[in-house]
Amino acid sequence: MAPKKMVKKESHMVSLADEDAVKEILVGTVLNLWEVVNSLTRLRPSKREQFRVTIFGSARVPRDSWVFGEVKGLARTLAGMGCDIVTGGGPGLMQAANEGAAEAGKGGRSRSYGVRVELPFEQDVNPFVEQAFTHRTFFTRLHQFVLMSDAFVVVPGGIGTALETLMVWQLLQVKHLEERTPLILIGKMYDALVDWARQYMLRPEFPLASPEDMKIPLCVNTANEAISILRKHHTAWRKAQPREGRSSKKTMRS
Repeated sequence: MAPKKMVKKESHMVSLADEDAVKEILVGTVLNLWEVVNSLTRLRPSKREQFRVTIFGSARVPRDSWVFGEVKGLARTLAGMGCDIVTGGGPGLMQAANEGAAEAGKGGRSRSYGVRVELPFEQDVNPFVEQAFTHRTFFTRLHQFVLMSDAFVVVPGGIGTALETLMVWQLLQVKHLEERTPLILIGKMYDALVDWARQYMLRPEFPLASPEDMKIPLCVNTANEAISILRKHHTAWRKAQPREGRSSKKTMRS
């Protein structure tokens, strides 16, 4: 029996002096890393203890503002229903939401989360956050919001809040989020935002979106209206959760 020939493998070593080859390796490696991350983010727990509501809002609203009180009351009610509250973890209306959740959650199972981003002028995580996550980029931070949340509520905010709102809207539009996930916008400023989108994106001579896309954000005027919508979603979510101790197999009878 003739011996097998040894096949000489080509060397895959790349000199750092070969800039084009180095760039190709770096780009390929980064893309492969994203594939790994995307695969991992497909995993979901079979059961989650609580329904999670993310509240987006301004960091600039002071404690003595009536809006601060409204958001605090909104989060307190949701936490009292058994919902976890997720915010950006900072001051202003984010703190209002975490504070409201903390007040309602004493002795309960609801938790208060903060997902913050590192900025040169960013304050520390507000004292009412139970568990904090810190990101270096808005991109990864927004991704975590999406992975954590069963519902989104948007209260008055600036450019950062608008970014978060439009990203969730777009993910719902292209069905990268569960279609039934509510995106609730509270306040007149959001009526104007959606009206602007309808006016400029649905022109018959130059359509940039579809009429169905404009139905995704649910615009309401008060926190109570948002709570009413979320109660229905929370009830449906609870019914859909697998029951503990319930066997998926039929019992054999003799």
